[in-house]
Amino acid sequence: MRNTHLAPIGLVAMLALGSLAPPAIEAQQPAAGRWLTAWGTSQAALGMRPVTNATVRMIARVSIPGDAVRIRLDNTFGTTPLAVGKAYVGLRARAATLVAASNQPVTFNHAATVTVPPGGSVVSDPVAVKVLGGQDVAVSLYIPETSVRPSQHGGALVTSYLTADGAGDVASVETREPFTVTTTSMFWLKAIDVQSSTATGAIVALGDSITDGTCSTLDAHDRWEDWLSVRLALDDAQHGGRNQVKAVVNEGIGGATLLREHLQPPPDSPASVERLDRDVLSHQGVSHLIVFMGTNDIRRGASAQHVIDGMQDVLRRAKARGLKVIGVTIIPRHVVDRGAESPRGAGWSAENTRTRNEVNQWIRTKASFDGVIDFDKAVQDPQHPDLLFPPFNCGDGTHPTPRGYFEMAKSVRLDLFR
Repeated sequence: MRNTHLAPIGLVAMLALGSLAPPAIEAQQPAAGRWLTAWGTSQAALGMRPVTNATVRMIARVSIPGDAVRIRLDNTFGTTPLAVGKAYVGLRARAATLVAASNQPVTFNHAATVTVPPGGSVVSDPVAVKVLGGQDVAVSLYIPETSVRPSQHGGALVTSYLTADGAGDVASVETREPFTVTTTSMFWLKAIDVQSSTATGAIVALGDSITDGTCSTLDAHDRWEDWLSVRLALDDAQHGGRNQVKAVVNEGIGGATLLREHLQPPPDSPASVERLDRDVLSHQGVSHLIVFMGTNDIRRGASAQHVIDGMQDVLRRAKARGLKVIGVTIIPRHVVDRGAESPRGAGWSAENTRTRNEVNQWIRTKASFDGVIDFDKAVQDPQHPDLLFPPFNCGDGTHPTPRGYFEMAKSVRLDLFR
């Protein structure tokens, strides 16, 4: 019988953070180390809220410590060039307020300004500022032009900040007062790389809304991959800090699919076979890829073989780049009939469940993954294995609760990443 007692999960994070030394705020020369992507997100659409002569302050939590950072800006869905008039990076203290004297100017090829072409990407020069694992980093961008629609990740589940339009350049300001507007979208910021002499690689989680964190808590960082990052840090500390910790990068998009073909209705975000290069292979120091996909393909009518073919395509291309690839079983969904008037694929049927079980059996027994994470077993109801365990069901029959996400992370064997 499943143990339903709720562990004090906040204590785990405090234990992890309590063993860390305070950061050095002042800029220093970077120590010798390796560049690793320590945070990332998947841009999925062109935002509807335009920015005019304003500054945005995007908040992102890096997953490993290091002595320097650099930022990557993408204009994936932009239809016009993105002009960045000024960029700064600092350590967030609270809300939009930064740790005093931590905010440092960012340059691109030694210039204070940069233009990112439509569909393009730029990486900054290194900024010599120390960060801790689990540190909130603030990236402030001054956007001088008018009515600039951001290429964005819409469901970041982290609060970021903007000035009012017309407020101008306040990227260097460390106080919160100019930042009067909030957003839970992530504008233009694609990744943060950290120069680390202690981490050994980066783990990228390629997923859908269950990786993106639907039903997790705003600003609480209680998605399954957040808890996996905490577990990796604790494990490294408990083994004497033997430099075995890895970055964890969340590349989930709500509603994402493996494929674009064979699906009705068609997906409204990039399919994983299309975004693998952008969201995984372009990152720095990636050692492991976790593939947790397929439920939305099945919901839209894909056969088990179509889903398997998509997974094998991702598996083959990632292995060709030297990555270890971990497969993940698809978790239960509750049968939902949206009615004949709804678009095909809007619900979930008993036939969808049979397809899911067929794919899961292939993942467990036949696929050539380097390891398997069985999230299906972690969150299923012991009495009704094709349903979510009630305390782990956030109410829609599809997504876990924060407690369910914790249970998923707890089920992961950390030796998969050693």
